[in-house]
Amino acid sequence: MSHEEFPTDGPAVVTCGLPYANGDLHIGHLRGYTAADAVNRSLKKLGQQSAYVCGSDMHGTPVALNSAKEGVSPEEYAMEYHEKYAETFPKFNVEFDNYGHTHDETNTEITREFVEKLEAAGYVYEDEILVAWDPEEDQPLPDRYVEGTCPYCGEQARGDECDEGCGRHLEPGEIEDPVSTLTGNPAEYREREHKYFAVSELADYLSEFLDRVEGTSNARNQPREWIEEGLKDWCITRDMDWGIDYPGEEDLVLYVWVDAPIEYVSSTKQYSERVGADEYDWEEVWGRDGGDGGEIVHVIGRDIIQHHTIFWPAMLHATDHAEPRSVCATGFVTIDGKGLSTSRNRAIWAEEYLDEGFHPDLLRYYLTTMGGFQQDLDFTWERFQERVNGELVGTVGNFVYRSMLFAARNFDGTPDADVSDEVRARIDDAVEQFEAAVRDYDVRNAGDAAVELAQFGNEYIQQHEPWQLEDGSDEQAQVIRDCLQVATAVAVLLEPTCPGKAETVWAQLGIDADVHAAETDAVHTEPGAFDEPDELFEKIEDDRVDELDAALEEKIAEATADDEDETEDPEMDESDLEPLIDERIDFDTFESLDIRVGRIESAEGVEGADKLVRLSVDIGVETRQIVAGLKQLHDVEELAGEKVIVLANLEKAELFGVESNGMVLAAGDQADLLTTKEDAEPGTKVL
Repeated sequence: MSHEEFPTDGPAVVTCGLPYANGDLHIGHLRGYTAADAVNRSLKKLGQQSAYVCGSDMHGTPVALNSAKEGVSPEEYAMEYHEKYAETFPKFNVEFDNYGHTHDETNTEITREFVEKLEAAGYVYEDEILVAWDPEEDQPLPDRYVEGTCPYCGEQARGDECDEGCGRHLEPGEIEDPVSTLTGNPAEYREREHKYFAVSELADYLSEFLDRVEGTSNARNQPREWIEEGLKDWCITRDMDWGIDYPGEEDLVLYVWVDAPIEYVSSTKQYSERVGADEYDWEEVWGRDGGDGGEIVHVIGRDIIQHHTIFWPAMLHATDHAEPRSVCATGFVTIDGKGLSTSRNRAIWAEEYLDEGFHPDLLRYYLTTMGGFQQDLDFTWERFQERVNGELVGTVGNFVYRSMLFAARNFDGTPDADVSDEVRARIDDAVEQFEAAVRDYDVRNAGDAAVELAQFGNEYIQQHEPWQLEDGSDEQAQVIRDCLQVATAVAVLLEPTCPGKAETVWAQLGIDADVHAAETDAVHTEPGAFDEPDELFEKIEDDRVDELDAALEEKIAEATADDEDETEDPEMDESDLEPLIDERIDFDTFESLDIRVGRIESAEGVEGADKLVRLSVDIGVETRQIVAGLKQLHDVEELAGEKVIVLANLEKAELFGVESNGMVLAAGDQADLLTTKEDAEPGTKVL
């Protein structure tokens, strides 16, 4: 790993977080896989040797739980989803050089090798820990067999992760008020002997690693807080039957987050064995036995930052492997402004999208260019329509089609003329923009480089009006030759985001070369002879969007109704409201609360926090900074100007390193902000 500017002399590997083999793929998953695919294709455009590898995560409690419900073995259950993923990804032009899975022989062998190296280096020890236990079933409750309260933020959490709150990894025994997911009964803690990886001994190394790792800022900043608070050692074994056995132990398997990232190494090895080490050397990439290593680029979801910036680099360092060059963490995907919910069918499923007949590149373009890498992305069919119709149809498709149609009708393809200096310089500027974006892991601006070049092409053809020039003249030939070169360059730069459509453009231009293998210097490739083209993109009509919205609302309503039917109990109160608290407070206590009207002046997300927003709130006598958990429930950009009710004399607190001086009051799980009916001014006291 060099940190030299791409392209480097060493090979690169691009990975994406492994999909759990326990459910269908949806656009939330696809955001990461299409982004990583675009990164890999973009690096190759720069001339970087690179491979894109991944695999299915076959182990862990979700697979064990769901397979038991289905009445099949965990291996049979997981393998069915693995095969489904392997068939689905290519349908979205996600081109893995190797797609394996964590239960195959290669990963089992390399995982045991990693663990044996950790033991030999003195980083593994044995300790008695508290393990959640179901007294009724008389069995241990690893990971997601237990749920409870996060000890750090108080949110509902799974046994190994606070997925609804602060996002922390949780060790066995940490979760409070444990409940068995098997029976629904309160669980108890019992002592058991397990293996630990001494991550705390590598705190100094990890701090230095975060100083030099590239990628997104959330992947660098969020783990610093965990290091500053003091790293805890990591329990790497579980009381389960499903998983990779701990070497030399019959009753323990390795925690899924040990063997899952090792699949990156295993999948790279499988690719190398298939093509030959002379073409791609997996050992050089991963710096086996202390080598410098290649350029390791991880694309992950924001919920697994800790695993990829703490646990994984610690494992690599302790076993004499190369460290990652970069970690790029994507934001979450919401649907129509609400959290994606598979249980309520608030999701756009991969197969569902394809069944609608849309080209995969349309979704790839939306997911990779709608926002920055680490920003949350909201999917609506209306916004999808706007991006497709405005940028792909109206800009790229319109320019390519009108240029080629005019060329085919008047010159039977490419005119005999040289590209003008103006157009050549503009194409070179677009290449510079693209290359700079790729080196900054900015897939959005890399895609924009192609669209902005097409916009230039539209303006160029409109300004020069070749239809007003004499047919077949040198002047007309010059204009059309320039336009065709711009179209050629657009296809090259658009290929990482829209590989299928880029291939179509090059084929229609009569270019006898592979646009996928083309590097950025191919923007100056000369197009050939060709017939009249087909239109590249198809406009999405308003009535189609209305149908899609109606279908989405209907399926969400059905899923919600089914959920209510399943939980309905005639003996229970039908209200979802919490019961009143019996304990009363006196009037003096109430009078001690300083509750004021406030007005939000500005709002921005707290970096590294899934839910938190930093608010600047005018409360009349002063403006306060208040941190509130509103990010996933409100449009942050629209909060400014909102009247709110503020508890002004609440003790100051620090959330994710940001001071909060007060509390904004809101009702219910959807954080319905309390406000005033009339025009009470900021600072007015609530009596």
